[in-house]
Amino acid sequence: MNYWLMKSEPNVWSIDQQKKSGAAGTAWDGVRNYQAANNLKKMAKGDLCFFYHSNIGKEIVGIIEVIKTAFIDSTDEEKRFVAVQVKFKQKLDRPVSLENIKKNEELCHLSLITQSRLSVMPIDPKSWKIICKMGTL
Repeated sequence: MNYWLMKSEPNVWSIDQQKKSGAAGTAWDGVRNYQAANNLKKMAKGDLCFFYHSNIGKEIVGIIEVIKTAFIDSTDEEKRFVAVQVKFKQKLDRPVSLENIKKNEELCHLSLITQSRLSVMPIDPKSWKIICKMGTL
């Protein structure tokens, strides 16, 4: 299993909307950065992703699961980019803010800090455990 972080602006798509999408989940679409799109292509069914509220909040608020691997993004008229299907797993007991992530020296290598504009990024297993603990899971 691999771990990821996926960003969404909560006024566009929030963790609560993701939860309401139920077991069928929803397509994580609209990614137009090639590095982020390549990360979507690397995802496997069952991979877990942190759900990060960007711009408003700037915090990890929950966990979602990949339920369908990369397919052509229906919002891309040129059919160059992909989406994955994800479903809600759980909310964190308490959100983990970007500010607190930056304060943790063990997390300073994360793309969330080093490539702040990247919307889909890998998370190593050790960092996954640290962040889960920070969110008291």
